[in-house]
Amino acid sequence: MVSHITTVAFEGLRVTKVDVQVQILPGLPTFIIVGLPDKAVAESKERVRSALNAIGLSLPVKRLVVNLAPADVMKIGSHFDLPIALGLLVAMKIIRQEDVDNYFCMGELSLDGSILPVSGVLPTSVEAVANNKGMICPEKCGSEAAWAGEIDVLAADNLISLINHFKGDQLLTPPKISVKRHNNKYPDLSDIKGQENAKRALEIAAAGGHNMLMMGPPGSGKSMLAARLIGLLPELSPQEILEVSMINSVAGMISDDGLTSARPYRDPHHSTSVAALVGGGKRAQPGEISLAHKGVLFLDELPEFSRDVLEALRQPMEVGKITVARANTHITYPARFQMVAAMNPCRCGYIDDPERSCTRVPKCAIDYQGKISGPLYDRMDLFVEVPALSASDMTQRASGESSEIIAKRVAAARAKQRARFENDNMKCSTNAEIDGEYLEKVASPDAEGRKILDKAVENFKISMRGYNRILRVARTIADLDNSEELGKKHISEAISYRKISYR
Repeated sequence: MVSHITTVAFEGLRVTKVDVQVQILPGLPTFIIVGLPDKAVAESKERVRSALNAIGLSLPVKRLVVNLAPADVMKIGSHFDLPIALGLLVAMKIIRQEDVDNYFCMGELSLDGSILPVSGVLPTSVEAVANNKGMICPEKCGSEAAWAGEIDVLAADNLISLINHFKGDQLLTPPKISVKRHNNKYPDLSDIKGQENAKRALEIAAAGGHNMLMMGPPGSGKSMLAARLIGLLPELSPQEILEVSMINSVAGMISDDGLTSARPYRDPHHSTSVAALVGGGKRAQPGEISLAHKGVLFLDELPEFSRDVLEALRQPMEVGKITVARANTHITYPARFQMVAAMNPCRCGYIDDPERSCTRVPKCAIDYQGKISGPLYDRMDLFVEVPALSASDMTQRASGESSEIIAKRVAAARAKQRARFENDNMKCSTNAEIDGEYLEKVASPDAEGRKILDKAVENFKISMRGYNRILRVARTIADLDNSEELGKKHISEAISYRKISYR
C-alpha cells in the first residue's frame, strides 16, 4: 500500500503541489526520504520518529520509503514533517486515506508531538482553495489559513488531537479570521519644530505614494520626518492585506495573532547586501523591497549604501516587482514600495555652514553626492532640502498640524484617486503608478501650467521620466486641493520639488 498526502514546495510566492508518497516494505529496518530533500527535510525522519513515539506509536521494524514527487523539484523547509507523519499513519492504517485526501497539509513536528508553526501557510491555503481542498496546519497558523476564503481548516496543536479528530473522538474548532488594527501610536508630525516645507512635501508624498529624497545637515530632522510618514498613510485594504501577507507568510513573519492592516515600514542599515535588499540568497527569500510592498522603504544615509545595492533598486522602482534569477529557476516577488531616502549634502554635512564646513568645498559635496547615479536621482519624485534649525526655532515649542489632521487630507486625496481609477478601469492604487496615455489624460495642465512646465523642461534639462514625475506630483497636489483641473500653482509647486541646489 502507498499512502498519499498533498503538500507544497515554494518558488517565491509560487507554490508547486508535492505528493508525499509513503510505503512500508519488507526488508532491513531503514527510513529513507527521496525526491531532492534538503537538510531540513532529510532530518524530518528523526522528528517524525520521536513525535510518533511521544504519542505511544512505534514505527514498524521494516523498510520505510518516503518519495516526494515530483522528484526534480527541490524540497526545502521543515513543513514536510506533518505530511510525512500523516503518510506513515495512513500506511500503518491508524487513519484512513480518504480522511486526508481532500486536504493540503503542512507543519513542523516537535519531539513531543506538538505541531509547530511554519512559513508559507497563506499562499498554500490559496492554492488549496484553487484546488477545492481543505488545509491541515498548525494551530497558530489557523487564522492565517482561514484568510484564503471559503476553506475547511484543521488547525491542530499536536499530533494526537489531529488523530482523534479523524477518528471522531475530538472535534477541532475552525479558526477565526483576525486582523490586527494598528493602534495609531506613531510619532506625531506636530512634534517636529520648523521644517514646514518638508512637512508639506511629506503630505504630498503620502497622498500620492511618491518617492522622496531629503537632504540636509546632521540633526535637521530628516529621520524624524521619515518615521512620521507611516502615520499619515491609510490602512491597507483587504486586497492589500492579502498581498502583503502572502510575502510575509513566505518570509515567516506572520505572528500567531493574525494578519495586520498596518502598512509595512522597512529601514535597513546601509551595510545591507544586494541579496538582503532586493531578495535572493540560498532560498531566494524576499528582500527588503518586497517586505516593503504597499508600504515605505526608508534608506537613511543614502550615499553610504554600496553602489551595487543602489543600482539594483532602479528596475523595481519602475516596474513594481523584482525577478531573482537562478540557474534553474526565476522567482518574481512584488515590490511596489514608496522609497524615502535621506542624506547629508557632503560627508561632513555642513557645506552651507562656513564655520563648520571642510576645506574641500565644493569638491566634497560633488564627490559625496556623485555616489548616487543620475538615473537613480531621476527616479525620485520629490527633492526636499531640510535646513538646520535656527536658535529661535530650537527654543520655541513645537507647533503645526498633527498627523491625524494631515492623515485625513491624505485619505481624502487617496479616495479621490481610487474613485478615478475605478471609473476608468485602471489597475492603479496611487498617482505614483499612472503612466502613458492615462497620465496625459488625468494630469494634463491648463495653458498657463503648460507654459511653465515647458520652460522648466528646457531650462533644467528635465528628462522624459522627470517630466512624467512632475505631472504625477502635480496631480496629487491638485487632489489635495480637491481640484480636477491642473493649474499653474499645482505645476509650479511640483516643479519646485524637482531640484536641489547643492547638486
